[in-house]
Amino acid sequence: MGRIIAVCNQKGGVGKSTTAVNVGSYLALSGKRTLLVDLDPQGNATTACGVKRSELEKDVYDVLVNRATVQEATQRTQINLLEIVPSSLDLAGAEPYLTTTDERETVLKKLCEPIKASYDFIIFDCPPSLGMLTVNALVAADSTLIPVQCEYLALEGLNSLIRTVNLIKQNLNPSLRVGGIVLTMTDFRANLTREVAEEVKQFFKDLVFDTAIPRNIRLAESPSFGKPICLYDPHSTGALAYQLLTQEVISKESEVVV
Repeated sequence: MGRIIAVCNQKGGVGKSTTAVNVGSYLALSGKRTLLVDLDPQGNATTACGVKRSELEKDVYDVLVNRATVQEATQRTQINLLEIVPSSLDLAGAEPYLTTTDERETVLKKLCEPIKASYDFIIFDCPPSLGMLTVNALVAADSTLIPVQCEYLALEGLNSLIRTVNLIKQNLNPSLRVGGIVLTMTDFRANLTREVAEEVKQFFKDLVFDTAIPRNIRLAESPSFGKPICLYDPHSTGALAYQLLTQEVISKESEVVV
């Protein structure tokens, strides 16, 4: 049975989609059957995987709102074993729809149940908010992966997200756990990065992944070429970091299953 991981942070610009795409890519390259579900109307994960949004026949909006199956909206990517349910701007209309639906928090969970056994990992790239799409992802997920940029006020937003995760765990998804916090866009030459990293590690201890993701121009460039970093520049520091992070994710999730 596949593990479902929600990559989430209500703050934008923290490397959330970059993390979802590249962890998903390295999971696939590690031999894990992986499905990436783009739940962000901005569609950054879709673009980064080389899927042309203008040519989509069905996307995640059709799954959530128009009763299309997940299989009908799933597309192959350039990486063997990695598939994606793409997003479009239409997805912005799913939030108000979901708020008026019966059992609104469990729509995504029910849609994923028939396909969970077909994958080793399902990765949700959540929107930068704590709205109904993110709530649906957290209700369906086994764990969360939380990217945190090393800047002031990082802990404030992180605490808010952890509170939301705990509320969902208490009321809607008892098996939900914080799978890990990853520091992104790091530059340990800067005092700010070192200070924020130390603060996050002191507060969250073992929840923080050992691997931090550096600021890397190749990582920033790769989505505009429609390629995950493993295809765009597999020898870059960003590629190495995501490869190491993915091995940590596999190890942590394996411990839970055991």
